[in-house]
Amino acid sequence: MPMPVFEEYEPAGDCVCLGCVHRRRTLARGRAIALRDGGPLGARGARHALVLATAAGVVLSGGGTTALATARPAPGPSPVPVTPTPPRPPSDGPGSPQGGPAPLHGPKGSPAKPPGRPGAPATVRRIDRSTIINRAKVWLEEQVPYSMSDYWSDGYRQDCSGFVSMAWNLGTNEWTGSLDKFAKKITKEELLPGDMLLFHNPSDPNNGSHVTLFGGWVDETRTSYIAYEQTRPTTRKLATPYGYWSNATKYLPYRFTGVTGGILPDGPGTDPKPTAPSAFPGAKMFGPGANNEYVARLGRMLIDRGGRRFYPKGPSTKWSESDRLATQAFQKAQGWTGAEADGIPGAHTWRLLVEGQGNDIVPTPDAAPGPGGHPAYPGPGAFRPGRSGPAIAALSRQLMAKGFGKYYTSGPGSVWSEADRRNVEAFQRAQGWRGALANGYPGPETWRRLFA
Repeated sequence: MPMPVFEEYEPAGDCVCLGCVHRRRTLARGRAIALRDGGPLGARGARHALVLATAAGVVLSGGGTTALATARPAPGPSPVPVTPTPPRPPSDGPGSPQGGPAPLHGPKGSPAKPPGRPGAPATVRRIDRSTIINRAKVWLEEQVPYSMSDYWSDGYRQDCSGFVSMAWNLGTNEWTGSLDKFAKKITKEELLPGDMLLFHNPSDPNNGSHVTLFGGWVDETRTSYIAYEQTRPTTRKLATPYGYWSNATKYLPYRFTGVTGGILPDGPGTDPKPTAPSAFPGAKMFGPGANNEYVARLGRMLIDRGGRRFYPKGPSTKWSESDRLATQAFQKAQGWTGAEADGIPGAHTWRLLVEGQGNDIVPTPDAAPGPGGHPAYPGPGAFRPGRSGPAIAALSRQLMAKGFGKYYTSGPGSVWSEADRRNVEAFQRAQGWRGALANGYPGPETWRRLFA
């Protein structure tokens, strides 16, 4: 009796019996393993194995022959397998490279006609503040993904400078090295919604350069602001320390030259009041019974010069003992005594504050001279491994008082430890912060909330 000849059988893609389905899956798995181990499968075989695997999965789910036909690859060169890159998690720093000056692109990415001189349109379009913020909110609501090479349907590049170019309706895609050509430098006191905070690093534009759109102050202390920005992974709106999380002192405020008056957007953080002039308004504007914008500006300037501890609820237009004590502390920091340090600002005190000159208010981490009853924030450098001092002791005691001392095994001390860091982290997480916002190292806002 002749020996029967068995031929290798490849089941048809449209057979749904369990035997054929099992056979298809076995073939696809075996060929994929051969390719992975460097076997002789080749690109054509790999593609066939991929088709079989897809077909098997479809048949198991009841897809039938139609899904199999869809799974077949189109004619042409064999695709090279690519391992997908996992999405980058969100971060608190920009860490985002950017493109250079470029024209707008259409919805399908086709280049528009370049302007006569890149980065400098012939005319600047006029726009009010409400429109700027509303344009920014469009990207925020659509959660536009960050990219330095892709362009959104409105034609603007999906990086930080493209975002501001879009909000200002520039008509071109700018970068951090050219946005200042469309704006004028202003002071922190003059910031209003729709202005920008810009940091350009000319030596390495992709290392640290970033720009945010100012959305208003978080509260009257003016230590944090609402930032609209384009950063990884998508457009975001976030309460941000002034001027930014990193390189804070390098972020400079600018105002778009095409901005008009307009109605400011509603909501917290906006400040429609006009900025008080820099000239000294006269002693009659200060002291008991005074109630005006100059008093509020005095408080903001004193906070910027180290007087935060005197204003637990922020400055006010109404003169209070907080203003007198903070002014007196600033005057004493200049070495003045007697009538020169009476707590009422004169022309000399005002000029030093407005121009940012003179000595800052001396921090007193272990004392509570102000009505707020809490010590001044000593700066981030005070809370690092190996550091010691009264600020750490005050921090430890306050953590314990707030119920965040479970990591202390011996009682709070004046030397920074991992227990301090973990307790601070627990407090930060209790505020709803995550990521770099809850790293266990107290910043000004952590300090303020701890001692509030």
